[in-house]
Amino acid sequence: MPIRLLPPELVAKIAAGEVVERPASVVKELLENSLDAGARYVHMDIRGGGRQEIRVVDDGCGIPAEEVALAVQRHATSKIASAADLYRIRTLGFRGEALASIAAVSHLTLVSRPAGQEVGMEVRVEGGRTLGITPRPCTVGTIVLVRDLFYNTPVRLKFLRQPRTEAGYIHTLVTDYALAHPDVAFHLLSDGRVALHTSGSGGLRDALIEIYGLETAQQMIPVEKALGEGEMRVRVFGYIGQPTLSRATRRAITLFVNGRRIRDPGLTYAVEEAYRTLLTSDRHPVAIIGIEVDPAAVDVNVHPTKSEVKFAYADQVFAAVQRAVREVLQEHVAVPRITAVRAESPREERERGRPATRPLPLPRLGGPLFEEEEEVPPEEKGLPPLRVLGQMAGTYILAEGPDGLYLIDQHAAHERILYEQLAAERERLSIRTQTLLEPLIVELTPQQQALLGERLEELQKWGFEMEPFGERAYRVRSVPAILTRGDVRTRVAALVEEWSEGLRKGLSWEEQLLITIACHSAVRAGQSLSPEEMRELVQMLERTRMPRTCPHGRPTMILLTCQQLQREFGRR
Repeated sequence: MPIRLLPPELVAKIAAGEVVERPASVVKELLENSLDAGARYVHMDIRGGGRQEIRVVDDGCGIPAEEVALAVQRHATSKIASAADLYRIRTLGFRGEALASIAAVSHLTLVSRPAGQEVGMEVRVEGGRTLGITPRPCTVGTIVLVRDLFYNTPVRLKFLRQPRTEAGYIHTLVTDYALAHPDVAFHLLSDGRVALHTSGSGGLRDALIEIYGLETAQQMIPVEKALGEGEMRVRVFGYIGQPTLSRATRRAITLFVNGRRIRDPGLTYAVEEAYRTLLTSDRHPVAIIGIEVDPAAVDVNVHPTKSEVKFAYADQVFAAVQRAVREVLQEHVAVPRITAVRAESPREERERGRPATRPLPLPRLGGPLFEEEEEVPPEEKGLPPLRVLGQMAGTYILAEGPDGLYLIDQHAAHERILYEQLAAERERLSIRTQTLLEPLIVELTPQQQALLGERLEELQKWGFEMEPFGERAYRVRSVPAILTRGDVRTRVAALVEEWSEGLRKGLSWEEQLLITIACHSAVRAGQSLSPEEMRELVQMLERTRMPRTCPHGRPTMILLTCQQLQREFGRR
């Protein structure tokens, strides 16, 4: 087949495919245009998941009559004028492709009127061909109507999901932008039903309440931190959830850079790293993180949909996000509180004619089936002074605090203590080791052998001195000193097995090793402790940086408040 130039209409369809992937892509481009136009109110109405119709109305600055026809042409924009402008992008859009790309695969009608113009102008485009431009009365702002999306590209139409699914993508998109721009009122209708409405009050917390509800918003903690100066200045702000507010996927981590919604695996990892040891490996945090950087320090022109960006100082941005989130968590992570099933007092029962004697409801961890506890102030950093009372079931230490009874999981608490001790020793490159009187022979699987073979030199820095011994085993001569309690052979074998398994979950090998050593060195559940040992353990826990969770993310303690006890005994 000979080389030839493609016809303009085919070129337009190919270009449209880079920008318009699905109905949510159309809403994104139109929404960003509205925000760039300074809109304070954006109304969106979709039908059939956006495939049948998308209408976006805003109260922005509008388009002058003489520029309306130009607005739907490719590479026509008011946002940049030269190549130099690409290095300091301050708007969400800038390529001048959105309207032309949408018009190439739909029936598009645009009506716009600026403040100094008596009537608006309407332009209609079908499959990339302009059909006409006529005056039309309208309010100040812009209205864009997109109908029959992908009517002339059946292949792309075939790959759309069900209308409900496509509507879900649009709802997620609009929700994210409502959080990124809380000073703008957003109104989304889907097939005539209100899907989202925000007031545009300007407060991110107000937007959180309107979108997620008061109960979720109350579990969110504000984040605000700025680092660096000049072009390297990074400001991190937003809200993050308490570890108790977690999700099964990473979709609840929302990121913005200079008001632009982005996807960035590195920054998502930075947020999750800040929650390390606060959440279990199968749970992910809820976070709305905004990042402000100098426009010259970020390249937004690296992806057709502008959903990915490139930072000039990526390491500084990553560190700023991780540090900001981690510091807030260290200040505000709360001890889980026991919430009891609501029980009537003996007086209430007598008034209702019921017998005053009844089985006492057992306290349980709070959830949707149980009554919510009264609101409590945020926890201060660290733990209150605790007085050890005793041990229950050889597993839980009972301690009295100023606000109630603490039930401390002795294994989880000791894990946290050892984890931070070993981390500090590793940071100082001074891990205490113990040479074994007799070397241990540990048999391994081929996969475990390969893993150890790659890390022998690094493992020496952790206190392990080992060497291959035969075909299926390693000889261990020394281990970290904290591993020498009890059956060392069993501990080392289990450690290697759990370490190799844990690496498949995405943790770094050093972090997984640190967690596993702490776990296998800690006192076990069912192990009796003397009063002195319990007091020492609680005192060491009080001195840790993150005393309320173990390295796996499980709670080290729960609290039964004085108010709950008074209620159960009929004293309130």
